[in-house]
Amino acid sequence: MRIGVISDTHGDVEATQQAVRILDSLDVSLTIHCGDVGSEVLPALEGRRVHFVHGNMDASDPLDEWLIDPNHTYHHHFGSIELEGRRIAFLHGHDVKLLHDTIHSGQWDLVCHGHTHAYASSREGRTVVLNPGALSRTRCPSLAVVGLPSLDVTPLSL
Repeated sequence: MRIGVISDTHGDVEATQQAVRILDSLDVSLTIHCGDVGSEVLPALEGRRVHFVHGNMDASDPLDEWLIDPNHTYHHHFGSIELEGRRIAFLHGHDVKLLHDTIHSGQWDLVCHGHTHAYASSREGRTVVLNPGALSRTRCPSLAVVGLPSLDVTPLSL
């Protein structure tokens, strides 16, 4: 199974549509959005299984009111799912203590976050930590695909 990880779309419909085309070409089953969504991009994600968390720039955007697609799940500030026997946590990352505590808790196989607009992938103990970068408001728009259960991370550029 492959999952897509995106973040920081900031309402950029064109960049989100490009990312969706890439994810579709890679047969991604589910997408995690690590916040700073912007409600304008939601139509580009219709019909896809997407799990969202709230970002610091989503503060005035009531995501739970905008999400009407039954394939979309809103987790507020912290999300978690289990797929292929792997425990996955996702959050935006602007709450540095929450991010640190999540990464170092030993509870998660994969922790996904955004906020910095820069791609990064590392391992902290048994936990793979992934920031897919940003799709908007960056010079290097990026996203990532994660293979499950292997946790192989593939960075991708727009």
